[in-house]
Amino acid sequence: MSNQPGGEPAAKLGVVEIAPDEQTAQEAAREAASREAASREAADTVMKAFGGVRGMVDMTLPGLVFIVTYNITHQVPAAAWAALGLSGLFVVARLARRETVQHAFSGVFGVAIGAWISMKTGKAENFYLPGLLWNVGYCIGLAVSALVRWPMIGLMLGPITGEMFTWRKENPGRLAAYTKATWAWVVIMGIKPVILFPLYFTHNVNLLGWLKVALGIPPMLLAMYVTWQILLKAPPPIKAQLDDEPAEEPAEAPPGDR
Repeated sequence: MSNQPGGEPAAKLGVVEIAPDEQTAQEAAREAASREAASREAADTVMKAFGGVRGMVDMTLPGLVFIVTYNITHQVPAAAWAALGLSGLFVVARLARRETVQHAFSGVFGVAIGAWISMKTGKAENFYLPGLLWNVGYCIGLAVSALVRWPMIGLMLGPITGEMFTWRKENPGRLAAYTKATWAWVVIMGIKPVILFPLYFTHNVNLLGWLKVALGIPPMLLAMYVTWQILLKAPPPIKAQLDDEPAEEPAEAPPGDR
């Protein structure tokens, strides 16, 4: 116990001395907590990247409206226009609220193509054909991106987390996590075309339509949850250094590391 000026013991003044080992342990705990918080914050961007529940609803409800309207009217044009009109309403609503319209516009584009093909051919099942082809192409794109070490999940989340593409060469643990998450999306999202494409060729519009709606949101939520879990255990992102930001001075290495 050390004495303060005037002979008062440090304990009497409420001063607690921290042993070097204890101080190091506290610093390590704070650093671990900071890394965990950074990883959680990065993982929480998954839902944002895919438009959240609202974005999934925007892409799922038009298909539901199509099959319901078709069952009521038995008219392909009426069902197609009903689905397209709902997609347009979603875009208008987002514009009025000054929200991002990326996912709403994607929905309109897909619905418009499906509506045009179904009206042109007079076959209701063709309304779902563009979506099925998109699912196949999306899974192939995901797989290729993982194979060439540019995983699509990293490409999507990097700009949102602020790391851009630092995960490619500066953060190998994060590259591995993004690659693993991308393969998870290939497997989970690949379930839809495997189930739905055989139904498309049976021309069973009702079963195809209802299953298409049922398989709209759940697989995406599952893929997002798996990605979130993977990123929680991944190293935190390394923020990209912008050109107009001053570079940070590297910390001086301890004598033993020189």
